Amino acid sequence: MAVGMSRPRGTHTAAVRVWEGPGIAGEPDDGRDGAAVHPDDLPDGLVIADETGRVICFNSAAARITAVPSAAVLGRSLEHALPLEDLKGRRWWALTDPYGGLATRVGQPERNLLLPGGREVLVSARYVREYPTGPVRRVVISLRGTEARRRTERSHAELIATVAHELRSPLTSVKGFTATLLAKWERFTDDQKRLMLETVDADAGRVTRLIAELLDISRIDSDRLELRRQPVDLSAAVERHIQALTANGQTPDRFLVRTCQPLPAVWADPDKVDQVLGNLLENAVRHGEGTVTIEVAPASVPEKSDEKGTAVTVSDEGPGIPEESMVRVFTRFWRGSKRGGTGLGLYIVKGIVEAHGGTITVGRGPGGGAEFRFILPVSAPAYLR
Repeated sequence: MAVGMSRPRGTHTAAVRVWEGPGIAGEPDDGRDGAAVHPDDLPDGLVIADETGRVICFNSAAARITAVPSAAVLGRSLEHALPLEDLKGRRWWALTDPYGGLATRVGQPERNLLLPGGREVLVSARYVREYPTGPVRRVVISLRGTEARRRTERSHAELIATVAHELRSPLTSVKGFTATLLAKWERFTDDQKRLMLETVDADAGRVTRLIAELLDISRIDSDRLELRRQPVDLSAAVERHIQALTANGQTPDRFLVRTCQPLPAVWADPDKVDQVLGNLLENAVRHGEGTVTIEVAPASVPEKSDEKGTAVTVSDEGPGIPEESMVRVFTRFWRGSKRGGTGLGLYIVKGIVEAHGGTITVGRGPGGGAEFRFILPVSAPAYLR
């Protein structure tokens, strides 16, 4: 692939032509067809210097990232137009010496560098040579802002802080009760021992759930969530969860189940489906009010109208989710109330549903509360279709 210069758009950059075959910019194209792409159409900053080190291209993204007008750098030497320094304060172009350095080098990998004033940018460079080990004909530099990386780092920092906070309380409890029991076992009655051990057990379960959430997040983020698909009866799965909730103290009349038969046979991971249903129902019970309505019905998968599936809708009659918060419901650390939780559950739910090829949405239910609706495609094996 070679980069060629053609008539500029406006006054500050030149168009870039991307060829299907090898070649050097400025040389005859030998009749090859190509598609012109203007530098200002590129999402990243593009800076090109010629064989003399003079800047011949500085697109609008580069001007935005560096806060330097294109007209101020075109024709200037690369070192003065883009005075980059590494994080130790060393002049970058003097350090790398693209024109006079090793003839075998083809570029520089992306790294954090600093512009005057301390502005951080992500910079990578490609050295275009006429032939291997030949003189550098062009230096092509890509610039990117650091905002996306900072958001990622901030998200990781928030995750670590959340985990540390959530682990500290149960582990302190476990350590305190076990130390007390070991030191003063004979002084407690059987009922007191049972109470302390039940507390330890509950806190250990809380730590186990948090670790499971972290593993799920890791697999979702790295696209390594494994699914063991088999036929799943979503209606029966809903009934199991309701029975578990009523066994834990919820009144049976708190739940209303509506099932539209016949339902297609959905192939999914039953454990992951239970995780989704458990999270949505527990959220409706904990954060919602009134009757929790669960509807199970056949549905078409959005954007795949020819693919059938099953939709499950969970709604309550509580205050609901504010409109301005609905876009953040499935992000990390979002909490609908101050009633505890890590704020990771709905993020995991969305990851599980999408790993199945399904969709999940949030809105306002008929009773005014929150309404979550997810659709799982049939996803039957090919030999059963």
